[in-house]
Amino acid sequence: MKKLYLECLSGISGDMFVAAMLDLGIDENRLKETLASVPVSGFAVKISRVKKLGLDVCDFDVVLDEEYENHDTDMEYLFGHDHDNGHSHNSKHGENEHDGHEHTHHHHHHHAHRGIADIFDIIDKTQLTSNARAIAKKIFTILGAAEAKAHGATLETVHFHEVGAVDSVVDIIAAAFCIDELGIEDVIVPRLCEGQGTVRCAHGILPIPVPAVTHIVENHHIRLRITDTHAELVTPTGAAIVAAIATEDVLPAHFHIRKTGMGAGKRAYESPSILRAMVIETDDQDGLTNRDADFIYKLETNIDDITGENLGFVMEMLMAAGAKDVHYTPVFMKKNRPAYQLNVICSKDTIEELERIIFHETTTIGIRRVAMERTVLPRKIREFATPIGTAKVKICDVAGDRRYYPEYESVANICRQTGMSYSEVYHIILEGCYDRVDE
Repeated sequence: MKKLYLECLSGISGDMFVAAMLDLGIDENRLKETLASVPVSGFAVKISRVKKLGLDVCDFDVVLDEEYENHDTDMEYLFGHDHDNGHSHNSKHGENEHDGHEHTHHHHHHHAHRGIADIFDIIDKTQLTSNARAIAKKIFTILGAAEAKAHGATLETVHFHEVGAVDSVVDIIAAAFCIDELGIEDVIVPRLCEGQGTVRCAHGILPIPVPAVTHIVENHHIRLRITDTHAELVTPTGAAIVAAIATEDVLPAHFHIRKTGMGAGKRAYESPSILRAMVIETDDQDGLTNRDADFIYKLETNIDDITGENLGFVMEMLMAAGAKDVHYTPVFMKKNRPAYQLNVICSKDTIEELERIIFHETTTIGIRRVAMERTVLPRKIREFATPIGTAKVKICDVAGDRRYYPEYESVANICRQTGMSYSEVYHIILEGCYDRVDE
C-alpha cells in the first residue's frame, strides 16, 4: 500500500509542494505544457536545482512580469514593517540562493481581485484531466471558505487577494496536476509547523498564523505546531493543499521509503525552508494485514463525591482539549461507596493538559497513567455524494475487506436538513458507498 508522506517541519507553500513533487519524479515537460495552457498572462515558469544547507533541492519558481510582482520573497517588506508600502528599497533573497545578488524593488501593488467564479473559469480553460481540475477547484474552494470566514463574506462574494494573484493561481493548478500525476490517494500529514510574529499582506500587517490559515486548520482538523521561528512558514495556499489531499495524520509504525523528494521555499529564515515528501509503502507484519501498531495512553481515576452534571461538563472539556475518548464506569469503592471510574484515552502530547483539567474540575487527588500498545487499522476519510446530500465517510480495510462508517456530523446535518431519521440517513449513505465501489 503506497502512501505519500509530507514532512512539514519548515511549513508548506504552493511552490514548495510542487517542487517536492517534481523531485519525486513528476514529468517537468508535461507540467510546463499544462501551465502554458493557463489563460493568464504575466508569468513564466522556472524549474531548477538550488542548495539549502549544502543539500541539493528542487526549486519551482513562477517568475512574474514586473507589473504583477508581489514581492512574496522580499523579507524586509514582509517582516520588517519599517517602511511605507510605496517606498523603494533593497532586499536580499538570502537562502533562495538563485544568484546571491541584491535586488532593488519598487512596490507596485498590482493585486488581482478575482472571485471564485473567475478562478473556476481559469481552471476550466486549462488543459487538465477532470480529476486534476476537481482537485484544483477543491483547493480554491477551501481557500475561498477560509477567506470568506475571515472577512465576513460568502464563498460567492469573497474576492481573493494574494491567493488570486498570478503566481498563486499557477501554483495551485501545478499542485493539482502533480497530485493527479502521482496517482496516490492516501496522504499522511501529521502536523504543520508554523512560525510566529506578523507578516504584511494585502490587507495590512497580520498576525501569524494569518486568519486564512487558522480557519483552514480549524475547519479541517489539521494539527498545528507553533515554532520559535519569527516568520510565516505556512501560507494559505500550502494549508489549503494539505486540507484538500490529506487523508491521515499518523505515520505507520513500519514502512519502506520508496522515493524521496525535497522542495525549496523562497523565503530566508533562520532554518532552511524545505518540504520533504516521501512515497512510502507499508506491508504485512506478524500476520496483521495492513495494520500498524502504535502507543496510546489511558488516564483513570475513581471519584465518589461528584455530581452527574459535573461529570458531564468534565467530559466536554476533556474532549475539547484533545482526548480521543472519555467514558465513565460505575464502581463500588471501599466502605461500599458507589462511585465512578473516569477513563480518558489520549495521545502522549495531550496528557499534561488533560490531567490539569481532571485535577481542576473534579475532586480526585490522584490519576493513574498507563501506556498501552494498540493495533490500528488504516483509515481515510472520503466525501460521498448521495441522493440526500454529501457525507463524509470513514473507510477502513480489514484483510482485504473494506468497511464504511458514515461520520456522525454528516449524518446529523442531513437529518436536520431533511427531517429524516438518523437510522434512515445512515443506511442511505452506506448503500451509496457500496454502490459506488460496485461501479
